[in-house]
Amino acid sequence: MGTKIKLGILGGGGDSLIGVLHRIASAMYDKYQVVGGVFNPIWEENIGFAEKIGLPTNRIYKDFDTLIAEELKLPVNERMQVVSILTPNFLHFPMAKKLLENGFHVICEKPMTTTYEEAKVLYETLKMAKTVFAVTYTYTGYPMVRQMRELVKEGALGKIQKVDAQYYQGWINHIIHDKEKRSTTWRLNPEKSGISCCIGDIGTHAFDMLEYVSGLRIESVLADLNYLYEDNKMDIDGTVLLRCTNNVKGLICASQIATGEENSFVVKIYGERAGLKWEQENPNYLYLMEDGKPLRLLKPGHSYNSELSLDGTKLPPGHPEGIFDSMGNIYKGVAKAINKEPYDHGEYPTIIDGVRGMNFIEKAVESHQKGNVWVNIEHVEDENH
Repeated sequence: MGTKIKLGILGGGGDSLIGVLHRIASAMYDKYQVVGGVFNPIWEENIGFAEKIGLPTNRIYKDFDTLIAEELKLPVNERMQVVSILTPNFLHFPMAKKLLENGFHVICEKPMTTTYEEAKVLYETLKMAKTVFAVTYTYTGYPMVRQMRELVKEGALGKIQKVDAQYYQGWINHIIHDKEKRSTTWRLNPEKSGISCCIGDIGTHAFDMLEYVSGLRIESVLADLNYLYEDNKMDIDGTVLLRCTNNVKGLICASQIATGEENSFVVKIYGERAGLKWEQENPNYLYLMEDGKPLRLLKPGHSYNSELSLDGTKLPPGHPEGIFDSMGNIYKGVAKAINKEPYDHGEYPTIIDGVRGMNFIEKAVESHQKGNVWVNIEHVEDENH
């Protein structure tokens, strides 16, 4: 395809980590061209950032509503085709809904919305719009995560009997113990983040990842969350027991007060015959564990990997790839869908992942508030898969 997909971006200006991640990812396979957006609600910073990264300023808009109005004035073949939403959580739903209603494809950061009800509304809106909607659970783009998924799917582990995900960070530790800081940080503000901080921010990654690699559906949860201070309304640590399809049991441990941890995300799947372990801080290694046999280390780029894994690998074996590459693979999958090219359903997380993620967040909080009891996750039918 000679014509690149025209991409608009909402948020992600300044020194935003997520902003540079998405911009580099979109450029990685030469599928997209960033043509404009709204990077910051403050006009001087918005236009200044666009100039800094070398974008023409004629399609840098003062706000989201102006972007929609002005883009719709352009001929169809010139306007933005897809818009990435990189704003704080509370803006995801209104922006995504209006974009869908006006025919745009959407790439949205997680959590997709701030409530499960909003997520269901978005799903119904998408069914009417018939456009492409992706939620950036970034880690599903790693080649060895994809290989993990394919090994489970082909039965290499035998019948799955245990799933486990641990996601530990320590970044909020210095904030939570300072009353002024914890009262002014947007991630600890329910009006901007929703009802959960830790589970909503990283626990939802663990939830989506376990379903992605195992092929199972998490059916019910029992959560014990930690708020640390009475004036703090948002969880910053939690443990969630899982009951999955096929009577499989599991566990999610998530924390943002794990002192000294950086971004330790570890995923483990155990079957009758073998187990698999993947660690985000060493993403090019997938460990295959079997009783009575030496530990096997699988790495990207080798011919023993699946087609899905190899499709997401750009470099020969021995050349490490990382988080930018993982996000780039998600953007690549979305590009295939927008261009109506064949693609594997494991290439990008869909709105179903976003809806189920929001249901998980609310059910985990509900379980905790009801005294640590089991509550069911609702099943959402995916009409496209």
